[in-house]
Amino acid sequence: MILFSATVFLSAFLLFQVQPIVAKMILPWFGGSSSVWSACMVFFQGALLVGYAYVHWLNEKVAPHRQPIVHAILLLASLLMLPVEADPSWKGTTLEHPSAAVIVVLAGAVGVPYLLLSTTGPLMQVWYARASASAGIQARPYRLYALSNLASMRALLTYPVLVEPAMSVGAQADVWSGGYALFVLACLGSAWLGWKASGSALIAGAPGTSVDDDSPRPSAAECLLWIGLSATASILLLALTRHLTQDVAPVPFLWVLPLAIYLLTFILCFDAPRYYVRPLFLAALPVAFVALDQAKGVHTGVPMLIAVFCVSLFVICMVCHGELVRRKPPVRHLTLFYLMLSLGGVLGGMLVGLVAPAVFNAYFELPIGLFMCAALVAIVLWKESSRGLRAALAIGLVLYGARLSFVSLEYVQGYRQVVRNFYSQTRVEDIDDPALGPARLMLHGRINHGEQYLSEKLRRVPSAYFCERSGIGRAFLSLPQDRPLKLGVLGLGIGVLAAYGRDGDEMRIYEINEQVLELAQREFSYLSDSKAKIVPILGDGRLMLEREPVQKFDLLVMDAFSGDSVPTHLVTLEAIRTYLGQMNEGGLLAFNITNRFLDLRPVMAAAAARLGRVAVAYETIPTGQEDICRRSHWVLMLTPQQAADLPERLKVFRPIAERPGFEPWTDTYSNLLKILKPRE
Repeated sequence: MILFSATVFLSAFLLFQVQPIVAKMILPWFGGSSSVWSACMVFFQGALLVGYAYVHWLNEKVAPHRQPIVHAILLLASLLMLPVEADPSWKGTTLEHPSAAVIVVLAGAVGVPYLLLSTTGPLMQVWYARASASAGIQARPYRLYALSNLASMRALLTYPVLVEPAMSVGAQADVWSGGYALFVLACLGSAWLGWKASGSALIAGAPGTSVDDDSPRPSAAECLLWIGLSATASILLLALTRHLTQDVAPVPFLWVLPLAIYLLTFILCFDAPRYYVRPLFLAALPVAFVALDQAKGVHTGVPMLIAVFCVSLFVICMVCHGELVRRKPPVRHLTLFYLMLSLGGVLGGMLVGLVAPAVFNAYFELPIGLFMCAALVAIVLWKESSRGLRAALAIGLVLYGARLSFVSLEYVQGYRQVVRNFYSQTRVEDIDDPALGPARLMLHGRINHGEQYLSEKLRRVPSAYFCERSGIGRAFLSLPQDRPLKLGVLGLGIGVLAAYGRDGDEMRIYEINEQVLELAQREFSYLSDSKAKIVPILGDGRLMLEREPVQKFDLLVMDAFSGDSVPTHLVTLEAIRTYLGQMNEGGLLAFNITNRFLDLRPVMAAAAARLGRVAVAYETIPTGQEDICRRSHWVLMLTPQQAADLPERLKVFRPIAERPGFEPWTDTYSNLLKILKPRE
């Protein structure tokens, strides 16, 4: 039991440690979008499905005494794929079909080791049951599944707290590769025990739980129910995670919390089914549905919203996984059971990560998942219900479906435009400001990515984070006025900065999301009204600048955001060196660090110190309702000479003090936990 448990624990721990490692490796290649994680999850779930299919084939088609030999050969061959490393030749070639590219890159980087790790849980359960039978011991192999989920949760929670702050991504990959080699040794030991026990067929004293008996195969309807319950939990995990990280609190690593809850429910349900108190959780399920429906009306702040979403997810996943455990088959069909669970997870992940961004213009997967959950619970309860309860279930399901349809319409009604792709959902909304008149906004989740006042008096005036009193407004107005200027902007938004362009100027604007460019050109007029020559360039701004000849910018602005977060690969030492290499002598390099959750000043100060520069910052505070400015925080990275001779407009900027012991971010090291603001 000790060897099998150690093998399962180590394999599950490595499975969930490698996910953030390789995701972080490739994140800069895809613009730092949060959708990279959803695409990664599709790959990981798909690899898990292939692994479970292999185990099912091995258990069904290969003689017990040959199974350990086949698996041992594959384990030894997988060592040839170490160390794990993403192929850098994909960098910059992944923008046309980013979701598919993420999957291909991950398959090359970690596909074979991940596949072998994914087989461990169900395979060890089969071999453990067989080994226990040969020793005359009654085993509970399903408890090993709970152990694997415990290890997964440990790996997930320790990565951002212990691993990420301590090592670069390259070092993490090397340590992980060493851990994988250790896993192979442990798994070979378990294979030897399985080979020794291959002559045993029955678990002593446990009729109906044989590994190799002839118990009837579960029906197709039962398999579909397993798939549906697993898919529902997967859909709601990813959909609620997306909602939390984009609409509630756009903190990039908040995805850890929902996934930990998801794994916790697996642990509770599979380790000891008594934790699933069925009447309690079935009664709590409608409460969770109502709580999620009313969450947008909660006015007690972000912590309460996060709590509502997480508690609701816990209830939903406990019901889905609890019902799965109640229907688990005899050990003879254990591999089929896990194969169906994995298939459901993949289908749910594909809906959220691949299908929805390509087909939906809003986040309809959340109401779809909620309705699936309600419908499956009704199906589960149908056979054991009286006629009156069946009628209540049917009426309740119809009413809830109608409510979810109404909620889905709210996602798109009241907006001029709602579009969505791999990078984001983007909405355009018209509002009437009581002080300044009608205005048009571009929204990503809850985040305002630019606004334009529509009156003739104000429509050409830069507003919000880019007004003339803001740090970037002051930077533009401090530039030489006696010659044409070369200007660069990473991140388009609605194109407000084009308002600063003058006759003869050229402004190159780098934007990764084609839909944002289309909306800025069609729904807003800053680009068309600009006196400067506007040159839009589609692609990740940093990657485009790395390929281009020296532009000699008089001002280069880093204003790219994913929700409320700056993609980390745009503020690393390597990125800033690229920007500085594109600057004119005496040019200004500006960064928008406006953020509710992250304090980027230490990042800027550490990078500036390492590069022999001075980081100075200025925060704009609105003065009243008639102020066209919004709160914004801008940083300029200057030479010491520039910092000593600031023009009058820039004298409001103040140097940022270095934080002792704070390491500058690089392409292989960054730590968001260290820059979390203490309060919203």
